[in-house]
Amino acid sequence: MKLTTEQFTALEQELDSVKQQVQAGLGDADARYIRRVLLTQRLSALSGRILLVLGFITPWLWLLGVLLLALAKILDNMEIGHNVLHGQYDWMNDPVLHSKRYEWDIACDAGSWQRTHNFEHHTYTNIIGKDRDFGYGLLRLSNDFRWRLRNLWQGGTYLLLSMLFQWGVSYHELAAQRVFFGKKKLERHSQVSDSELKKAFFSKGARQLIKDYVFFPLIAGPMWLWVLCGNLLANLIRNLWTSTVIFCGHFTKDVYVFSAAQCEGESRGQWYYRQMLGSSNFTGPTWLHILTGHLSCQIEHHLFPDIPARHYPAMAKQVQAIAAKYAIPYNTGSFVHQYSTVFLRIMRYSLPGGDKAVKAL
Repeated sequence: MKLTTEQFTALEQELDSVKQQVQAGLGDADARYIRRVLLTQRLSALSGRILLVLGFITPWLWLLGVLLLALAKILDNMEIGHNVLHGQYDWMNDPVLHSKRYEWDIACDAGSWQRTHNFEHHTYTNIIGKDRDFGYGLLRLSNDFRWRLRNLWQGGTYLLLSMLFQWGVSYHELAAQRVFFGKKKLERHSQVSDSELKKAFFSKGARQLIKDYVFFPLIAGPMWLWVLCGNLLANLIRNLWTSTVIFCGHFTKDVYVFSAAQCEGESRGQWYYRQMLGSSNFTGPTWLHILTGHLSCQIEHHLFPDIPARHYPAMAKQVQAIAAKYAIPYNTGSFVHQYSTVFLRIMRYSLPGGDKAVKAL
């Protein structure tokens, strides 16, 4: 699997060509697609909130309202928010669907997420000590991290993180900077001040809490408790779904992690190589791809984060063929299979020992 310098150069050229072919064809069809998704999301949210209030007629209407609101939140988080904030639709110069203007319906401030995810995670994918998304500082996922007593109950920690995932994402940058507790690590450099981090965290979180658990219940009058519970359940569904999708793309059994020394001075071809080894896909129908924000094609997303994600399934066929040509593992499987390996990985590394994920390249 070790590639030569010439092979890395050829890999870079082939993957660049795949990206350029898609970029050359971007246009009205992509704009219409994302605007249709946005319209669907808004209609789902509106319908869901109305049906929550009409739950007094029959609980079935309330349940349908919960599901529609959860769908709206998932679409906003995954197919719209995640992809728009990556700049996938900046070329449209749309007043809403632009990475500098979009604010999504989760507790995490968009700017904070772009700093920790767009820059840090996508630049240093799976590099131990640089990519804090590998385990989120809470979970031990390989023997490259020393075992601690708290890892014994990391199955419960994972469940709690999944249930509160939007808050975990929101707190991620603050925790890394150690704004509330302890001192910052000497090598950690903030892109914004601590006061700005805290302001963004509290202001965005407060807006979300007030919107879902104060404003909408209040205007529902005597149905306030039904609406509050419906909003709580819709947020829970979105959190669990988002967490599951993210973990299936990053923490399956066969993903690689890397040491900082291995990645020093890497070329673009070597960066592509690292993205392919450190990511996982899962298969499914079109609706599943949409509900995941097309992160079912996590390999392609890590390779081409600024390409509109609707193109990933088609690009995946080309990428898989290129991977086979260079004997690079292409980690894919069914959704159930991939998630089962994630769960087993979390539980295995809750105990001491295990294999190291950093391997010689």
